Amino acid sequence: MKVTTTWNGKRLFTSVGASGYSVGMDATPAYGGDGKGATPMELLLAGLAGCIGIDVTMILDQFLGSIERIEIEADGARKEEPPTGFTAIDLTFNVDGDIPDYRVWKAIEMGSKKYCAVSDSLKADIRYKLVLNGVDVSKA
Repeated sequence: MKVTTTWNGKRLFTSVGASGYSVGMDATPAYGGDGKGATPMELLLAGLAGCIGIDVTMILDQFLGSIERIEIEADGARKEEPPTGFTAIDLTFNVDGDIPDYRVWKAIEMGSKKYCAVSDSLKADIRYKLVLNGVDVSKA
């Protein structure tokens, strides 16, 4: 897999992968950017949520007709000193629909342990939470 990232002035970059889609990245004003794109750390969280989201929907494919919504919130805690990488990431799956919680949990567990290449690539502790139809059904 190859991605080409091009500098567009100041702290602004554009990355393009084999898919042909481009993603703009910029630093916040605090780091000399103009905020004209997502930050790389935001994209890392988005990539993690997207990766496990794809895995979960593939695993639950036969049940997708019963699911009205899947929204994944990613909240990362970072180190105080540089490099300020993520130490922990909380992924909250908000799912609405007519599906038992054990099926969603099984898909989350399979995705996280067996299929998600992004989570496998991270050093951070990744924790999972499930809110099904507005009710927290997270495991203790």
